[in-house]
Amino acid sequence: MRTIKAVIFDLDGVIVSTDEYHFQAWKRLADSLGLPFGRESNDRLRGVSRMESLEIMLEKSAKRYSLDEKREMAERKNTYYRELLKGLSPAHILPGVIGMIKALKDRQVRIAIGSSSKNARAILRAVGLEDEFDVIVDGNLITRSKPDPEVFTIAAMRLGISPEECLVVEDAEAGVEAGLAAGMGVLAIGAAGGHPRATRSAKDLSCVSVDEFLLVEESHSASSAKAPAAGALRKGDFSLRQERAPARVRSVQEYGISKLEMGTAKRRVPDLEQRKRTRDQYK
Repeated sequence: MRTIKAVIFDLDGVIVSTDEYHFQAWKRLADSLGLPFGRESNDRLRGVSRMESLEIMLEKSAKRYSLDEKREMAERKNTYYRELLKGLSPAHILPGVIGMIKALKDRQVRIAIGSSSKNARAILRAVGLEDEFDVIVDGNLITRSKPDPEVFTIAAMRLGISPEECLVVEDAEAGVEAGLAAGMGVLAIGAAGGHPRATRSAKDLSCVSVDEFLLVEESHSASSAKAPAAGALRKGDFSLRQERAPARVRSVQEYGISKLEMGTAKRRVPDLEQRKRTRDQYK
């Protein structure tokens, strides 16, 4: 068993549901391009970034589009979506969310949002929850979307909590895989409920007690994730374990600062001596 000190929630489908708004926005864009787009297609977009969602939608297109054209399409979809978000209110908060947030805070458990959406803050503001979370990591702060663990790794670092003491709550398969790859326990709910490698599953947050949140049994599935664990932050100094972290996470330790602070998320250092010089530069 392990004690949970922080809970990182996905947003859409966990805290609030805007699935219908996403569907309507993507459907409107697809219709303008003469492409078929139904509920089944929309389900494939759960937990992935806007540009990756666009690529999925364009799979059935005979025409090939330039990057600039794709960016314009993605922005058009987001405009449609943001128009629909004007109808969002606290009534759209999903069952069990308010009670769970209060119970976790009463037990001094830190809480965060880990979402690929670039509209996360606008959504939280619309439902009155923006100030309830200790940390919000959204699509504006990451370079790789789920199932890459980056969003959850950054959230843990900002919370100052080691990954093994964090629990992720997700409703998408890509999000479950991301949480496991980050070395965290995962509660799979909604559409992801019953995921074979999730630590635990539930219909929604109203079906889980806070005590179940805070004492998570290590599962074989969580410890045998396909992707390498993102490592754990050592208690005390929160530095990354070199022996467990993959190369993309080890680089944070080598530089001595976060990728976001450096502003060079895709930078690659060719050899050890260069890495040392770069690390010393930022000490």
